[in-house]
Amino acid sequence: MLQAHDIGWSAGGRRIVDGVTLDILPGETFGVVGPNGSGKSSLLRLLSGLLPCAEGHVSLDGQRLTHLSRRDIAQRIAFVEQMADTSEALSVRDAVELGRTPWLSALKPFGADDTAIVSEALAAVEMTRMQDRRWATLSGGERQRVHIARALAQRPQLLMLDEPTNHLDIHHQLTLLRLISRLPVTVVMALHDLNQAMACDRLGVMDAGRLVACGPPGEVLTPERLAAVFRVHATSLRDPADNALLFRFHCLEDC
Repeated sequence: MLQAHDIGWSAGGRRIVDGVTLDILPGETFGVVGPNGSGKSSLLRLLSGLLPCAEGHVSLDGQRLTHLSRRDIAQRIAFVEQMADTSEALSVRDAVELGRTPWLSALKPFGADDTAIVSEALAAVEMTRMQDRRWATLSGGERQRVHIARALAQRPQLLMLDEPTNHLDIHHQLTLLRLISRLPVTVVMALHDLNQAMACDRLGVMDAGRLVACGPPGEVLTPERLAAVFRVHATSLRDPADNALLFRFHCLEDC
């Protein structure tokens, strides 16, 4: 379990994350939604230990992240940023192999098991046929899929993704979200697309750095909250194919 206890962080004199308390349950897919600048990305970085909490603390399975080494955290949490960078000199396979780094040591060098894990991660994001391509030749969407493969190669308990469907075409968005839903790990991801967010087990809604709602998607994404937080009018619909709840959005009068 990942727990945040009244965490806060500021930058440039502005509160970016303000007093967030949150429990992430083992095995769930937890989505973080909110308008631009609401603190979604910063919250994920605080939860993963990439940013130090100025206030409060984050615990993983009862241990504060500040009491764990970076290696320990990397063996348990993988983080995929929106626009991560990688050396252009690397091949796709080289980049994914970096995901095994937290598990390697002088006594345990890269071996057959690591090779198999990397191959499995590449196959999961449909990049096997491109494994020998150089990083510089990849499109933005292909690079995003490689970063996700590298995170999968870490074999984490908890996978954090900051807007993972950015730069992906609709086929790979759907393929990736289906893949994520089937992973035997806890997933926390920031999402812009509220219809995609409806597939999460629970959602946290961020607004001006605060967590203003948390719960099942259908309970937290009410028309009133969508109007107040996202400044849109939402009409709910049911997909006749599977009865899933979807939204169609319209501007409010002041759009």
